[in-house]
Amino acid sequence: MRISDVMTRDVQSVTPQHSIRDAASLMARIDSGALLVHENDRLVGMLTDRDIAIRAVAAGRDGQTAVADVMTRGVRYCFADEEVGHVARNMADIQVRRLPVLDREKRLVGVVSLGNIAALDEPRSSNTLLRGVAKAH
Repeated sequence: MRISDVMTRDVQSVTPQHSIRDAASLMARIDSGALLVHENDRLVGMLTDRDIAIRAVAAGRDGQTAVADVMTRGVRYCFADEEVGHVARNMADIQVRRLPVLDREKRLVGVVSLGNIAALDEPRSSNTLLRGVAKAH
């Protein structure tokens, strides 16, 4: 089974120019702690609620701060045509609960999460991923 078979396609995202206030409002509206950051369909980062708390609020920045100023860059990703088991092992190794999904032209096409993989009838992939992300940091 391929990642394209299980990923979430309708991904809410922001651009680096959005304010963190707008991004936080979107997070609240969709009940998510992370947003992908794109520019012209290219993944350029990820913004998490932790990024906002640590890099913005704790640093005394206001809500008009640009997403680009506090987002996480160099985000890991996978490709839509990769095997689920392979991606699950990689997610476990790098201890992440979600990965952006790109096509081979490196355009953002979705996101795959622990929940997407856990919902499959593939206990081996689910168990591998769960053990990896549940490790103490």
